[in-house]
Amino acid sequence: MSRSELKAALEAAQDKKADIDLLQRAIGIESVTGNETRFAAFLSEQLNALGMNTNRGAFDGARENVWGVTTGVKGGRDLMILGHTDTVHTRGWREYWKEDSRANPYGGAIVDGKLWGRGACDLKGGICAAIAGYRLLQAAGYELESRLSFAFIGDEESGEPGSGVSAGAKDLVERVKAGSIPKPDFAVYVEPTSLDVYTAQIGFFIADIVITGKSAYFGTPELGVDALKASHKVLSEIWAHEEELSKCARHELLGSSSILVTSCESGGFISVPGEAKLSLIRKLLPGEQLDDAVSAFEKAVTKADLPEGISVSVNYPAGRDHPKGGSPVEIPTDAEPALMLQDCVRSIRAGGGQIGGAPYWSEMPFLVNALDCPTVYCAPGDISVAHTFEERIEVEEYLDAIRVFALFIATYCGVRQRT
Repeated sequence: MSRSELKAALEAAQDKKADIDLLQRAIGIESVTGNETRFAAFLSEQLNALGMNTNRGAFDGARENVWGVTTGVKGGRDLMILGHTDTVHTRGWREYWKEDSRANPYGGAIVDGKLWGRGACDLKGGICAAIAGYRLLQAAGYELESRLSFAFIGDEESGEPGSGVSAGAKDLVERVKAGSIPKPDFAVYVEPTSLDVYTAQIGFFIADIVITGKSAYFGTPELGVDALKASHKVLSEIWAHEEELSKCARHELLGSSSILVTSCESGGFISVPGEAKLSLIRKLLPGEQLDDAVSAFEKAVTKADLPEGISVSVNYPAGRDHPKGGSPVEIPTDAEPALMLQDCVRSIRAGGGQIGGAPYWSEMPFLVNALDCPTVYCAPGDISVAHTFEERIEVEEYLDAIRVFALFIATYCGVRQRT
């Protein structure tokens, strides 16, 4: 069957009402980080309905991941489509929208051609588009010639105490290594990209710095050691280090390395500040190693000419695939599966499918580095509205994405008419 015939068959078979309903039901299940299991159960039901060999497995106590694998298919190459089941919180959402129809963050209201709610783009829209894409292939009368697996994992988002360390992704890696989930030859992680294809992503570390001196009454400042004044010297060295980084080679998809100081706190009393706290985030590019970046940063901090009585401590609170942060990663921009996916997007949605780089960190490194599996990000949705009260997804983009995933699954795995 030709590409044009397959596209026509998919368009004719698509049940847009059912596709929208699937996403609205997904948004209707609250799954803030730490509370993903009910949504995992819902996804398990969807995969079972597709005839997949479906399993759920616990991580971090009673929290659950879910995965499904096509049955009766051997040989060929394995494709995995995956994404995270958790969302960020909704505190303040109802107050923001008040009497508007969008006031319920789990309502899935459709307004101005967009479907609104927490998780709409990040990333229940991607999960539902992928599931509905495979469902569409079945509805059009096709079966796969090689294996497809879905994996939906928790604990990707940050912000909830004691969570957000990619515990679900770590569990997935161990299950693949143990052989309970097939090792994929290529993977698509459904972070929102507006249906572009991201072959690279930044890395990061967050550093919390505490500068400790000695407080003293304002009338006798000579008895104290000013931590706020010392913080200025530390900041000067950090910004000098950033200036050095800006002179390094730029990445064609991700730009330059950088350091952004995100907070500075000190004082509060009419006295010599005895403590100052700084927080910052360092952006890394593919090719940079986290250990080297941390070492260079700490060397810069210790260059500050600080007075006697000042001490400095640094903590790294956001370990992911690395104890101190998340690794940058990339695959070749001309990798055959990435270009195949790009072609599928372009055949459905004009202007889509640009090869790009993710200006965010997600869990691609667990696939590329830990499992040696080439991986890209691709899904409907605009990352700029994720985590906000304006989170939404364009309905037509979501519906197009379903046909994109159906076409890509068919192209990568191969299909035949069901007998």
